[in-house]
Amino acid sequence: MPEENNKLKSQPTLEEIVSLSKRRGFVFQTSAIYGGLANSYDYGPLGVELLRNIKNEWWREFINKRADMVGIDSQILLHPKTWVASGHVGSFSDPLVDDVVTKKRYRADHLIEEWVERQLKKGKEEWNGFVVENLSLEEMAKFISDNQILSPDGNKITEPKSFNLLFETEIGTIAGEKTIIYLRGETAQGIFTNFSQVLDSTRVQLPFGIGQIGKSFRNEITTGQFIFRTLELEQAEIEYFFNPNNQDWHELMETWKQQMMSFAVNTLGIKTENLRWRRHSDSERSFYSKDTYDLDYNFSFGWKELWGVAYRTDYDLKQHMEFSGQSLEYRDPFSGEVFVPHVMEPALGIGRALLMVLTDAYYKDEEKNRIVLKLKPSLAPYKAAIFPLVKNKPEIVSQAQELFNLLGQKFSCTWDARGNIGKRYLTQDEIGTPFCITVDYQTLEDKTVTIRDRDTTEQTRMPIEKLESYIESMIK
Repeated sequence: MPEENNKLKSQPTLEEIVSLSKRRGFVFQTSAIYGGLANSYDYGPLGVELLRNIKNEWWREFINKRADMVGIDSQILLHPKTWVASGHVGSFSDPLVDDVVTKKRYRADHLIEEWVERQLKKGKEEWNGFVVENLSLEEMAKFISDNQILSPDGNKITEPKSFNLLFETEIGTIAGEKTIIYLRGETAQGIFTNFSQVLDSTRVQLPFGIGQIGKSFRNEITTGQFIFRTLELEQAEIEYFFNPNNQDWHELMETWKQQMMSFAVNTLGIKTENLRWRRHSDSERSFYSKDTYDLDYNFSFGWKELWGVAYRTDYDLKQHMEFSGQSLEYRDPFSGEVFVPHVMEPALGIGRALLMVLTDAYYKDEEKNRIVLKLKPSLAPYKAAIFPLVKNKPEIVSQAQELFNLLGQKFSCTWDARGNIGKRYLTQDEIGTPFCITVDYQTLEDKTVTIRDRDTTEQTRMPIEKLESYIESMIK
C-alpha cells in the first residue's frame, strides 16, 4: 500500500491535465459559450490528432496486422429489439439516490466508496479491501442507512433506485406512428447482429474476430473526472469468436490479456508500474460474463478501468437468435459440426486511453522550468515543428516553408514563427512535439538545419536531405 501511495503522489493531478488540455487545445468543455454541458467534451486541434493516432495504432495492431480479424462500422441507431435481446433495456442501470433537499442526483455506490475512503484515512483498517460492487441494491440501501451516509451537501438521501443508462429517443414524424429507439449503449451489439453477414461475405473461419471503433452513449450522472466518464464515449471493441469444444477459454483470455498489456506498454508507451490487472468479483461481473478482468491505470484519482476483457460465452448470439428468429450458428467446414460460437471481448475506452496517455507522458522539469509531454513519437500530434530563425529575412522564411512542405508530405508538422526560439521550444515541449527544426543563416550556406530533441533538449546540425529518414527512424 505505501508503494502504491507514493506512485499516486507522483502522478500529475487531474487539475494539471485539465489545464494543459484547455491551454494547448487537446480537450475543451463542450458548448462552453453556453456554460457547458455536464460530462461532455470536445477534442481540440491537438486532441483530435492524438485521438486519431491512438485509434490508428489500435486498428493497425488488432485489425490490419492479423489474418484472423476483420472490421466493421455499425450504426449508432439499431433496431430497438437489439437492446431488449441484449438485456440492456432490462438491466443496464446504475444505483442512484437523490438529495432530499437540493434534489441533486448521485451514484449510490460512489457515495459509499467516498465514505469508505474517509474511514480508511481515519485509520480504520477494517474497511481495507471493501468492494462496493459486491453490494446489491438492497444492501446498498441498508449500508447507507446503517452508516448514516449523507449527500455531498450534508443532506439526507433517498433509497437507491435503478436508473437505466440507455438514451431513449423516437423515429417517425407522423403522430401516433413514432417508434421508440435507443442510442447504442455499446458498440458490441452491432457486431453480433452482423455476425452472419460477415460470415457470408468473407472467408473467415473460427477462431476469428470482428472489431470496430465507434461512439456509444450512456446517461451518466457522475461528474468531476474530466473525460474519464462521459455521456458520449468512443469504444474500440472486439468480439473474438471461437469453438469452446476445441479451444480453452482460459488460455484465450490469457493471450488477450498479454496482447492488451503489450499494446498499452509497447505501442502507447505507458509505464508498466502504472498498470495492473483486476479480476471482477462474482457480484460485480456482468450476468452474461463467465469471467472478466479490467486493465486499470493509476490515475491521480485512483486506480480506474481502462480496458476490459470478458468471456461472454454464447449469450449474445443466442439472445439475438431467440428474439430475431434467425440462425446465428456456425458450421465447421471440416467437421460439419453446427454450434453457436462463444465470444471473448476486449473493450477499450478511447477517451480513457487518451487521458491515460496524457497523464503518463506529463513531466514537470523543475530544473529547466518547463512542462514536457513525453509522448511516444508515433502518437505525438506533430512529429516536427519547423521554425524560421527570424521572420523578417525572406530567404530564411522561404527555405523554412520549403522544408515544411517537404516534410509535411510524410509527417504531421507544425509551423511556428512567433516570438523567440526559447518560447517556441517551450510550447512544443508542452504539446509533445518530438523534434524542433530551425532554419537559420547557416542553412542558406550549406543546407543544414538545427534539430532539437524534445526529451534531452540536445541540438545538432543535420543536412536537410537526411531529415526525413532520421525522423522516420525515430518515430517508429
